[in-house]
Amino acid sequence: MDSHDLANLAHLRRARDLIDREYARPLDVPTMARHALMSPAHFSRQFRAAYGETPYSCLMTRRVERAMALLRAGATVTEACMAVGCTSLGSFSSRFTELVGETPSAYRGREHHAVTAMPPCVAKAFTRPARNTPSRIREAGGEAAA
Repeated sequence: MDSHDLANLAHLRRARDLIDREYARPLDVPTMARHALMSPAHFSRQFRAAYGETPYSCLMTRRVERAMALLRAGATVTEACMAVGCTSLGSFSSRFTELVGETPSAYRGREHHAVTAMPPCVAKAFTRPARNTPSRIREAGGEAAA
């Protein structure tokens, strides 16, 4: 890896950090690209190559992850949706269902004993939503998914 590749990764990390910190505010690809000091098209290609997902997908995964924590804490679906920066309840619910495998209402309505018993750093790793993969943990039963 040459110094140019390392510089690109450092710039991409700045955009990834922006997503992690500012997920609740309106973010678009041009804004993220400015933080990475790249054009939007080049940024999108480089981000996907480095992280395996588009910048928007990464942002929505972060938002759903935070919404999951809010729903476990008792927030309503609408409160969670708005708190994580989504403006459309329908789009939020669709993306949540796609990533988590159940609707936000169903997720909120069930018990989460296994997650609450875990240290937060472990819970974060096991509950991070991932596209097109089965849940890695069965929270209600506390059993690892096959």
